[in-house]
Parts: sequence; C-alpha cells; structure tokens
Amino acid sequence: MDSGKNEKDCWHKDPPNWKLGIFYYNKEDNRLFLPKRFKATGWNINFANSKSIVLFLGLVLLVILISKNI
Repeated sequence: MDSGKNEKDCWHKDPPNWKLGIFYYNKEDNRLFLPKRFKATGWNINFANSKSIVLFLGLVLLVILISKNI
C-alpha cells in the first residue's frame, strides 16, 4: 500500500483534524480538496491550506457576483 495514501487516510480519520466535526484543518496535508468526513456526502476543503481558502473565497465571490446579475 502507498505510504502517502495510508498517511492521508490516517489524517482523514483523526478527529482533531475536524473542527466542529465538519471543517477539515490539517497543516501537514497539502491537499486542497478531500472527501468529507463521511465520504459518500461529497467534498471538503482543507482550511489549513491557504490556496484552498483563496479558491473557496473566489468561488463564493463568483456565486455572489452571478446571483446579483440575475
């Protein structure tokens, strides 16, 4: 088994990496997007990764701009 995948799976399952049980926050994990805590429910972002925060805010801003033009 790939040791990197095993490490990421361990991070994903570690409760301290989930703030309020829904926000993933792990500075060691460089992924921008990862499965939600319950994998079948979609995707989440790593709030400890500054690139994912910028991307998230950009998407929110895009939705706001589009909704104001409708």
